[in-house]
Formats: sequence, C-alpha cells, structure tokens
Amino acid sequence: MTPRQSNYLTDAGIAAAVKNSKAAKKGKNDPNNRTICQNKRARHEYEILQSFECGIALRGGEVKSLREGRANLQDAYARIEGGEVWLLGAHISEYVYATGFGHVSADRKRKLLLHRKQIDELAGKVTQQSLTLIPLSLYFKDGIVKVDLALAKGKRIYDKRKTLAEREANREAERALRTYQKYRSNSA
Repeated sequence: MTPRQSNYLTDAGIAAAVKNSKAAKKGKNDPNNRTICQNKRARHEYEILQSFECGIALRGGEVKSLREGRANLQDAYARIEGGEVWLLGAHISEYVYATGFGHVSADRKRKLLLHRKQIDELAGKVTQQSLTLIPLSLYFKDGIVKVDLALAKGKRIYDKRKTLAEREANREAERALRTYQKYRSNSA
C-alpha cells in the first residue's frame, strides 16, 4: 500500500466519521430521539389550538415496551382531576419479559407531568371554552418518554368535509403546477 492510498483511506474514514457525527447531532437514527407512536386520527377529528410537551409517569417494563414501539393512542384523551393531568385510554402493551413487580395493566391511567401554571392554564381553558386534551404523539427525547398533548376543539362533520375539500384542492393545484413545469421544461 502506497502512502497516498493510506492517506486516502484515512481521509475517507475521517469524512465518514464527520458525516456520522452530523447525523447524530441532527437526531437521525438516534434511538434516544425518536417517535414511538402518533395519533393520526386526532388531527382529523379535532382542530388543534395549542400543544404542550409533557412527561409521563411510567412503571415497570413500560419503557422497554415503548422502546419496542408497542403503544397505541387511538382512543386516548387526558383529563384534569384533583389538580393533576391524567392520560386515559392509552394502550401500552405489557413487556413480554416483565413478571411479578414489572407487571402492570396495559390500559391503566397514567399521570402526565406538567408545571403547575400549565395545569392551571389548561384547566381554565378546558372548563370555560369546552375544549379537550388529546395526546398527539409519544416520543423519546434524550432517552426520556414525552407526550405531545394538544388543547383541541372537536370538529363538526361539515368542518371535516371542508378540510378534505381544501386538501384535495391543494393536491390538484400541485399536480397542475408539476404538469405545467414538466411541459415547460420539455418544450424549452
């Protein structure tokens, strides 16, 4: 191997290491910063007014189950009871290898962790404006499980139809624009 080839390999190795470190900084392919599950139906059923990032109190093997991606927020909602915010209806499957102490119910209610001012603000808006609290997603942030909790207002059927019509109109406009640009680039 010539000195030039060894230099090339070293430079390539350094370039690969720099590329990997940049990807790690951005959070790509990082198991400590990833989405576990999303409540896609919530964006269709509700108009999202404001969202909060909050922690969640978990027990036993629930975190290990979440690392495997075994969670569902389909029918989940949050409620304020006794000055605390509770997540209800969220399904976090039991960890397969948890026995005895680590065994917890999959559909139990879980405490959401927010600051007192945030809880008071949410309580006021929920009672006065008849809004609801819906979890949008569960995700890891620096290895800690977080919940994206939204303050939302339920949509009526005609609102849903209007949203669908707007989405379809936007798709049609984008399609027409792409066709025009393609025709224009071919003719030039």
